[in-house]
Amino acid sequence: MPVANNSLPHLIVYGWIKLDRIQEVRTLLNSNDLDCMLVGSAANRRYLSGFTGSAGWLIISENRAIIAVDFRYVEQAKKETNGLDVFFIKGDITSWLPEILSNIGIKTLGVESEHLSIHLYHQLEKTLKTSCSHIKVVPAKNIIESMRTVKDEIELALIQNAAEISDRAMQYARESIQAGVTEKALAWDIESYIRQQNSEAIPFEIIVASGINAALPHAKPSDKPICEGEPITIDLGAKINGYCSDMTRTFIVGDGDSAFNKIYNILLGAQLTALAAIEPGMSGEAADSLVREIIDNAGYKEAFGHGLGHGVGLETHELPRLSMKSSDILTENMVFTIEPGIYIPGWGGIRIEDTVTIKNGKIITLTFASKSAQIHGG
Repeated sequence: MPVANNSLPHLIVYGWIKLDRIQEVRTLLNSNDLDCMLVGSAANRRYLSGFTGSAGWLIISENRAIIAVDFRYVEQAKKETNGLDVFFIKGDITSWLPEILSNIGIKTLGVESEHLSIHLYHQLEKTLKTSCSHIKVVPAKNIIESMRTVKDEIELALIQNAAEISDRAMQYARESIQAGVTEKALAWDIESYIRQQNSEAIPFEIIVASGINAALPHAKPSDKPICEGEPITIDLGAKINGYCSDMTRTFIVGDGDSAFNKIYNILLGAQLTALAAIEPGMSGEAADSLVREIIDNAGYKEAFGHGLGHGVGLETHELPRLSMKSSDILTENMVFTIEPGIYIPGWGGIRIEDTVTIKNGKIITLTFASKSAQIHGG
């Protein structure tokens, strides 16, 4: 039975959210011609306030910062939000938001266009037109998400802790792989191990995909038994105080045939190239092209269908994006993945992924599990 490593710093604390995050929102509101921002997405809400409840709204204006929650979360919000005004709400948002906005005195309300449903957006427009006709609802894209791309030292420490759990879990997975074990059984074993290492609930469903299933980048573990001589892709992550890690390794029981070894070496070389060459100021598109060119030239252009990577933080998929159409600029203290993959229907797939950050002008890898693919004696 695996035992949790309790030597890791236990950084689950409340009230560490910096107050200057609220002030930064206010600066961004001004530059976007907005008087107020309504924040409802869980990750953005937590990032700005520290509130970890599953429901609630932040209302941020030039002079007010309010966390609006129902009876389930009033005391929790007081504890976690470091002095924000806590507003007790009843009913849906259209029944209480006009009162708050009227008291604040605003003309433009920004809403999260990436998260708010069309239905709720139209409800807000209709309600405010009736009760606060002077207030205009304005879709605001990625204002908070862009703030979250650059991590502070506490965030980096939490992600590093989550990455260390991922490293141990991947080593545990490697030692647990053997022919005849089903994908589902191995995935559950890995998840149990991760939880025993002090991780919160896993940030995404663990992928264990073997043989032809590995050709699916987001395959779900099945009842298929693992067999010798086929690729076995394992994608896992951990979570500490809300912050995630994400890593993938591909294994094979035995030495692997010429096809596996060829593709694996192409991908490993491509990933190592990206780790060495990506630097601050580079766009997500330029970073992606470093690897895509190698894979294309190797004859697998159509087999690499997703982007090179994505941001990691309070969510496992957030900004920045590293892809063919990404204009996101990579900067110091961003955290993201580098994960080239080649997927061939009817054969399988291979992906190698690490969580990384940029420090002092170069990539610093946060996940270190072995990239040796061959497993013997399983």
